[in-house]
Amino acid sequence: MVTSDRAKAGHVVGTRGDSLIVEYGTLRKSRHLLPRVFVEVDESEHVVRASITKDILEESPKLDGVAVDEHAVAEHYGLAAGFADPETKGAGELLPDDPALSAEQEDLRLGLKTPEQERLDVLEGHDTESHEPGSPGLLGERKRY
Repeated sequence: MVTSDRAKAGHVVGTRGDSLIVEYGTLRKSRHLLPRVFVEVDESEHVVRASITKDILEESPKLDGVAVDEHAVAEHYGLAAGFADPETKGAGELLPDDPALSAEQEDLRLGLKTPEQERLDVLEGHDTESHEPGSPGLLGERKRY
């Protein structure tokens, strides 16, 4: 299995419901559930690709024996099945593998800046590493000939 950060994350050793059982480690092997919604199987290369990082997989609840807390697994991955009243619930049908958090709430959960926070940093002049000083904007400074 290869994760989105191109790290090897063990092997798929089975399935349970709508999830794959992923085992990794050399001496201390551990097993974790990975919902199929985050997986793409490339049968031509015999590779399973995950759309999550290795850290997210490693931090997920461990699969110990037969008992599995499906609610905790869904909550860890931010799926609607892990929340009683997900933020993304609207007037339509909400499936168990739909996201439970908005993009902004997911960014906050992961410790990332939201787009609104990034815009505010730029306006206040705190964000100097992502923009060149003195670079003209779309309608900013222009050379006069």
